[in-house]
Amino acid sequence: MKRRIDEIIVHCSATAEGRDFGVADIRRWHRLRGFRDVGYHYVVRLDGTVERGRPEGVAGAHCLGHNGGSIGVCYVGGCKCDGRTPADTRTVRQKEALTRLIGRLCAAYPGATVHGHREFAAKACPCFDAKEEYEYLQCGV
Repeated sequence: MKRRIDEIIVHCSATAEGRDFGVADIRRWHRLRGFRDVGYHYVVRLDGTVERGRPEGVAGAHCLGHNGGSIGVCYVGGCKCDGRTPADTRTVRQKEALTRLIGRLCAAYPGATVHGHREFAAKACPCFDAKEEYEYLQCGV
């Protein structure tokens, strides 16, 4: 049975600008925190490569209270070079890849809404206003 998806939630990895990581790295970090697997369904690397994390049919572990009905998308970055100060560090290729990915997810899950993690948690993540930026992709709503 297909999960009902109502939300696409955008995250950042909260890593330093220009430092590239992939699903394998984030999976390792999440497992060290006690997660069963990587919490996100997709990770967008600095060069725009989209890597699959958890299968879409499996609930994520990325946004407390919203995991069961959402898809988690994470871009690598989100902090200035110091690794602490929140910043929108998306590369041009990441921006393009995120737009394509979210567009595809909107087509797959009509009626879903796009949000930034910060809408649901006291965090800067994803360090830009995802709801506003992707409003035109709002999945047919």
